[in-house]
Amino acid sequence: MTSTTATTRVCFELQVKPELLDEYIARHTPVWPEMLAEIAAAGRRNYSLFLGDDGRLIGYYETDDDEAAQAYLAASPVAARWEAEMGRFFVGLEGRPDQAATPFTEIFHLDDQLTAAAARAPHEESTTS
Repeated sequence: MTSTTATTRVCFELQVKPELLDEYIARHTPVWPEMLAEIAAAGRRNYSLFLGDDGRLIGYYETDDDEAAQAYLAASPVAARWEAEMGRFFVGLEGRPDQAATPFTEIFHLDDQLTAAAARAPHEESTTS
């Protein structure tokens, strides 16, 4: 079944306390199976975390409805337990990490621009001939 809803790509940033980097990595190797199931049930997919040596954490995921995914995880007892344990790893964080991360604004996506360029190409050729 093909979704008619546009995929939302979400990228966010958090700062892991440098003294807790090794433990943070260990806690994600692997993540609790029940937490993985909740992330998927929330509608998040293609989810990745990237960690710099300085503790800068960049996260990325895709979803069809980010508001619904956020609400699902906010109501999940499993996610609440996970986030309560993860909160101590982050610098300057107010609230649950999954709800308080700083999101980035997407300004470029290759596939979107290629699709738009292909759609314009026939029109541009007809106006230049």
